[in-house]
Amino acid sequence: MKETAKVRLKKKINVTELSGEKVMVDYGSGKYFMLHGIANDVWDMLGEKVIPVSGIIDRILEEYEVDRETCTEEVLDFLEKLESLDLLEAE
Repeated sequence: MKETAKVRLKKKINVTELSGEKVMVDYGSGKYFMLHGIANDVWDMLGEKVIPVSGIIDRILEEYEVDRETCTEEVLDFLEKLESLDLLEAE
């Protein structure tokens, strides 16, 4: 995935907030996931329909003290994991 890609959630899954973490259940696959920290912020941004990856990175950089290279790597890794789980698609 590239920073120039636009991404969106591919399907809706049940999400519950629990002590600052998101617990997500995909009833279709029977899998559950827990998100915490910046992953929560990225997930919330994905709820805004189609969003450019560069926009996600820029918003994280505004909120947290992290260098652009590290932020880009971490965001891309997370988005690629979501894509591999068939939860996200890139345009």
